[in-house]
Amino acid sequence: MEHISVLLDEAIDMLKIKPDGIYVDCTLGRGGHSSEILKRIPHGHLYAFDLDQSAIDESRKRLEAIGSNFTLIHAPFEEFNAKLDELGVGQVDGILMDLGVSSPQFDDPKRGFSYRYDARLDMRMDQSQDLDAQKIVNTYPKEELLRVLREYGEEPNAGRIASAIVKAREEKPIETTFELVDLIKSALPAAVLRKKGHPAKQTFQALRMEVNKELPQLTATLEQGLDRLKPGGRMAVITFHSLEDRIVKQAFANRALPKKVNRRMPVAVNETLNYRLVNRKPVTASPAELEANSRAHSAKLRGVERTDEEDEKK
Repeated sequence: MEHISVLLDEAIDMLKIKPDGIYVDCTLGRGGHSSEILKRIPHGHLYAFDLDQSAIDESRKRLEAIGSNFTLIHAPFEEFNAKLDELGVGQVDGILMDLGVSSPQFDDPKRGFSYRYDARLDMRMDQSQDLDAQKIVNTYPKEELLRVLREYGEEPNAGRIASAIVKAREEKPIETTFELVDLIKSALPAAVLRKKGHPAKQTFQALRMEVNKELPQLTATLEQGLDRLKPGGRMAVITFHSLEDRIVKQAFANRALPKKVNRRMPVAVNETLNYRLVNRKPVTASPAELEANSRAHSAKLRGVERTDEEDEKK
């Protein structure tokens, strides 16, 4: 299946791209968003991060057909500040994050992301790292498995699934995606199995997020990125489930919205806000996009702009 960038036009519009601007795509993937940014910055520069070397190799060819004013960085985006500092990059005009796993990663059975293909339990975006899903399933204590399933999968049957994993691995290691799927199905009540949706979806999501440390990385990168925006610069973030969206919404609100105070208590200092929300409600996919790309159904786009009103008043 061809990878279709979700909310492509909406994200590009939200960034308000300047022809001479400096932009960072934290999630290069197959270069869908990056190529559209590059087309619009003939006198600027694009920096793009990805953990997946195969994504970088594929995207390089696509971007080279547009221009040479880009730099690809093989690193987790939580190294945002460190890598940009190494390259001598100061403040930037725009930052894009398109979270989750790309279609090519899901659709490659060998990567072990999907419960629909039988493959070695892997789920690493960075193939050079040591921690993978197989190691988590076979070595994490039951308490840690519970934490992962509850925190990252919001799995209501986390206890049943964790107990089944621990019991099964005492007999032999759990090595493949289908072994884990069968184990999950065996642990769930019939009423749950009859429900719509795949019974392993939340467990696989949880393992993938733990393998790739997705939420801690997201939190760190949001803070780094917001600090690095120029006045007038914007950050646009596309999320695919509630955990990510909650983190993004809160990070933006912390910068752009006044803190809630007790009206009966005196307030000593007026709060200065140097950011504003581009959209209060998340942008979602149009009916046309939903029809063309089923993976757009859960996508939400949020944006924030740095204003630095305090500096403007001086």
